[in-house]
Amino acid sequence: MNDSLIYKIMSAAEWHAAERSGLFEGSAVDRRDGFIHFSTATQIRETAARHFASHDNLRLIAVDTATLEIRWEPSRGGALFPHLYGSLPTSAVREVHALPLEADAHRFPSGIT
Repeated sequence: MNDSLIYKIMSAAEWHAAERSGLFEGSAVDRRDGFIHFSTATQIRETAARHFASHDNLRLIAVDTATLEIRWEPSRGGALFPHLYGSLPTSAVREVHALPLEADAHRFPSGIT
């Protein structure tokens, strides 16, 4: 696992729109909060369970933090979560995975704890 990667769950439609424009401007929740929400590899499963439990046709986007100004801010239980204040250029995306919903949970790619 690459420690410089952070993760974003989004709909397939949101990802396709970002691919076309070269930028992801954030989901409705991100825009409401004023920043793009990300999770680490150890946080992403709980994020999926809490916020995307019944959602299908999702993408798990792995983003390289090297060229981004990420702020690590407290959230769930005081844990630090990565946030991006601004747009996400798709050039920072290193991996895109389908995140299928199986029974009552999403199936994550190997390497995501």
